[in-house]
Amino acid sequence: MWAFSFATPFIDSLFTNPMSKNWKHAIVIGASGGIGEALVYELAKQGVSVGLIARRKDELARVASEAQKLLKGTHASDSRPTVKFLTFVHDVTHYSEVPALFQEITKQLGGLDLVIYNSGIMPLVAPDEFNFEKDKSIIDVNVLGAFAWLNEAAMRFKNAGSGTIVGISSIAGERGRRGMPAYMTSKAALTTYLESLRNRLSQFGVKVVTIKPGVIDTPMSKDSPNKLWLYSPEDAAREIINAAHRGVTVKYVPWKWRMVSFVLHCLPSFIFRRLNF
Repeated sequence: MWAFSFATPFIDSLFTNPMSKNWKHAIVIGASGGIGEALVYELAKQGVSVGLIARRKDELARVASEAQKLLKGTHASDSRPTVKFLTFVHDVTHYSEVPALFQEITKQLGGLDLVIYNSGIMPLVAPDEFNFEKDKSIIDVNVLGAFAWLNEAAMRFKNAGSGTIVGISSIAGERGRRGMPAYMTSKAALTTYLESLRNRLSQFGVKVVTIKPGVIDTPMSKDSPNKLWLYSPEDAAREIINAAHRGVTVKYVPWKWRMVSFVLHCLPSFIFRRLNF
């Protein structure tokens, strides 16, 4: 069974759809820092127009400006005047705004091939803390925000007969560990939702990719005591974009976290509940 885990790079290659055509237009929700920022830069290198969505206006402007520089540096002999980096200030918990904003972004971009939902929060929760407001805020952003945006993407791509949806879930959603129950629940919910979308949309030529990062070196993880296999946002973004192009159904980032997942799922509950992590 351990051989199965160590064969992950090969196993990943089996669970793929045909390679995506080159994307021209993308939306990244949660684009002002961390993985989302790095994803924008990866897409810029590929000459993809991106609609950047986040709450922080100044940070969005900074990321868009850096993406434009990367585009010029990568395609020095090709100015690509049609490539755009458009910023939209939006709080993903304002669900009623999403349908109209989705249509407006798509119109301004000139089309849509890829949607990445990267928004997420992970407030610190003490071991003896049971705080409903914190729990609700986590579900509002990590789950309901994803529903609002990815439902719109699903409808558009289904009608178009093509498109790629990427959701940034987490290894934290594999099982219910002691720390941060609501955060782990939110990632488990997102993973199941993405699987359901995949099963619903695959017959229409739409790819749905679930990304399960481990510990990524971002502000969200700076207070985390767990720094096992700490990974840079840039390396994570490269793996995510590559997996999305290949249509991998589920991708652990880095791949070693699949081994952890395998072990976690093998542990019986009476042992798992005694683990202090």
